[in-house]
Amino acid sequence: MSEFVAEVIGTMILIIFGGGVVAGVVLKDSKAEGSGWVVITIAWGLAVTMAVYAVGAFSGAHINPAVTLGLASVGEFPWEKVPLYIAAQMVGAIIGAFIVFLNYLPHWRRTEDQGAKLAVFSTDPAIHSPFSNLVSETIGTAVLVMGLLFIGANDFTEGLNPLIVGALIIAIGMSLGGATGYAINPARDLGPRIAHAILPIPGKGDSNWGYAWVPIVGPLFGGVYGAVFYKAFFTGDYSPVFWGLSVVMLLILIGAANTELKKGRKKTDHLEENKIVGKTV
Repeated sequence: MSEFVAEVIGTMILIIFGGGVVAGVVLKDSKAEGSGWVVITIAWGLAVTMAVYAVGAFSGAHINPAVTLGLASVGEFPWEKVPLYIAAQMVGAIIGAFIVFLNYLPHWRRTEDQGAKLAVFSTDPAIHSPFSNLVSETIGTAVLVMGLLFIGANDFTEGLNPLIVGALIIAIGMSLGGATGYAINPARDLGPRIAHAILPIPGKGDSNWGYAWVPIVGPLFGGVYGAVFYKAFFTGDYSPVFWGLSVVMLLILIGAANTELKKGRKKTDHLEENKIVGKTV
């Protein structure tokens, strides 16, 4: 099996299981309807595990452009293969989304909630705040890539690595995923979002392209930063790239904090105005 085909199949498996569990939980009249966040996070972890078992021996099972880019940025993966891997991951994600659509055919018509339908394919923040959402996706993906490098630095019984990687995904989902739905993978979000846009889903609404940049930019930046952070603190490689990206990361964090503080002040001022008006009346 070629590396391209392996990444297509691996990412397809990821989306079949991952998108499939979301469909089961949120679509109307599914037997899994309403099972909740814990079910979703566990299934996504198992989705990654199964994908790694399936194609890890052929391509390393990156199944994520952020992982591919992060590893390449620290010399752990050849740059000339990056476009091939990312193209394969996108193709696999779109195919996987098509399969999930077909599996739940009767349920799209029964489900009136457009947001629930979109959630099967792509992520959406619990609170829409682009700067903060970007921070969440960056942190989650940085932790993912650092975690993969941590795992790679240890010796495990043969065949156990995919289970450990799956546990990492579950931990990220349960601890950090509540803010944005933890895309932590541009192909996982963009590929199915494209599928949502072109599939004949009854009453689907729009594909929320205005938010689509966040689960692309955040994971790509986070993947690279997680890799260079690992190299800096665990191998002593404090490269110029690390310092440059650290400055960018600091600016993003300051921007997010400043935005949220301004919102907080506006809310406080609004409440004070209402109190004054209430006393006057």
